[in-house]
Amino acid sequence: MNAVQIRSAEQALSVGTWLIVCGAMLYSVLTVTPLMRAHTPDAWDWTAPILPIVVDAAVVIVVRLDSVLARLGGEGGRWPVVLRWMTGIMTLALNTADSALRKDLVGVAVHAVAPLLLIVTAETGLAYRRAITAAVAGLEERERAERRRSEQEARQRAQEAEQAARQRADEEAQRAREQREFDAKLAREQREHEAALAREQAEREERAQQAERERIAAVERAEREARERDEHEREQQRLDRERREREAAQRAEHERREAIEKEAREQRERVERAERERAALLAAGPVNEKQGEEQARRTVAAAFAAGVPVRQAAELCGWSVGWVATRYQELRDTDPGPALEEAA
Repeated sequence: MNAVQIRSAEQALSVGTWLIVCGAMLYSVLTVTPLMRAHTPDAWDWTAPILPIVVDAAVVIVVRLDSVLARLGGEGGRWPVVLRWMTGIMTLALNTADSALRKDLVGVAVHAVAPLLLIVTAETGLAYRRAITAAVAGLEERERAERRRSEQEARQRAQEAEQAARQRADEEAQRAREQREFDAKLAREQREHEAALAREQAEREERAQQAERERIAAVERAEREARERDEHEREQQRLDRERREREAAQRAEHERREAIEKEAREQRERVERAERERAALLAAGPVNEKQGEEQARRTVAAAFAAGVPVRQAAELCGWSVGWVATRYQELRDTDPGPALEEAA
């Protein structure tokens, strides 16, 4: 089951619970009002619906707060349980009192259906919401584990690629060294061979002074050319080394610039996301129900950051003007930076 299916199930549970609560409230008001009117002085008959409405309001508070606590994964302690069962028993007693006084067992059974259904629905809905919250937490944990595993695999692949690149570079350097050593060995053997030939030639042509001078001149010229070639190779190696160092410095500068640009893009994205979220809070418009305290604080922080008047901010969150004015004063006493972060 994915997150979409879990949210759909939670929405179905919420809609069904509120339908049962509303139906039970309406049925309770219609059933209990005649009973209260019969046991109330005639001058006060107009107060008969007050008691069922008060009891049903307590039922609404219990159902609403239980759903919020279940969504947050919290526990309200024993008093919410006491209130839930006390309101359920009161509703049951008020709905069945008239039939019980008239000793109408069928009427007691019929009028007990709605209160009992309300009590069982409240308990079952709370259990369902806690189970859904636990399922959502487990799904999120699995997603985080999968994300961490993917990141670890990516890092491992990158390390393997880097290691392979270093190995190829080492192999190429080893081949280059071996080639240089082989060339030096060939040149040394060649020089040794030429020297041996020269000695043999000198021994054969001791009497040919002119030929000897020409041979010596040729050998000296060959050695000079060899030295020039060696110097040229050393100069070429120095130039190659300097070129590689310049390329490495250029790559490092390019990577540093890319890192700076990436950080700047991420900063702009964070600022834009915070602005969009604040605009979404302010665009919601006046609410019909009072927001929770945390949501109300975020809404007030967003309104303060946008320069919205206190009265309009109170309409956006559903709280009193005095409470909103107190939050505004707290935000003025602090740095405006945290207020923007709280709004985000």
